[in-house]
Amino acid sequence: MFSIDNTIMLLIDVQGQLAQLMHEKEKFFKSFEILIQGMKILGVPIIWMEQIPKNLGPTTEALSKYLTDQSPIEKFSFSCCDEPRFVDEFNKADRTQVLLTGIESHICVFQTGYELIKQGCQVQVVADCVSSRTKENREIGIQRIIQSGGRVTCVEMVFFELLRAAQGDKFKQIIKLIK
Repeated sequence: MFSIDNTIMLLIDVQGQLAQLMHEKEKFFKSFEILIQGMKILGVPIIWMEQIPKNLGPTTEALSKYLTDQSPIEKFSFSCCDEPRFVDEFNKADRTQVLLTGIESHICVFQTGYELIKQGCQVQVVADCVSSRTKENREIGIQRIIQSGGRVTCVEMVFFELLRAAQGDKFKQIIKLIK
């Protein structure tokens, strides 16, 4: 089970025109908005990555509007783990339970998850917050993470796993988000 004190979320490359080409993009964006807001309520840190933003464009405004207190880390490699600034931020956070989100699930999300699993992290891919241009590639990415030792989860499952009980102010705020 993941815990609030040991969990970190990675937001990978939800940018520009590419983000608009994702399979079931409306559902994907809506789930993502809810997850980011919930992570803020729960105090779970988010590391925000962008793949070559001068070429692909900035993170989709529907998501970046919830991240005004931070800025993205630019990367050129597919795996976030090959980006020194990511590695520094990840190590500073000192958390080993990783929620993987972003695009594309069969490329950057998979490669990042694979590397983190190899490093000994517990990785859960948030199925309703990952996508690819095709449904098949999305599924292949998720399956490869599972085959590599990761797990699959969803937005609501994440919230209730981290909350543990149906009580308190954070619980009430999360319930408002998902209704």
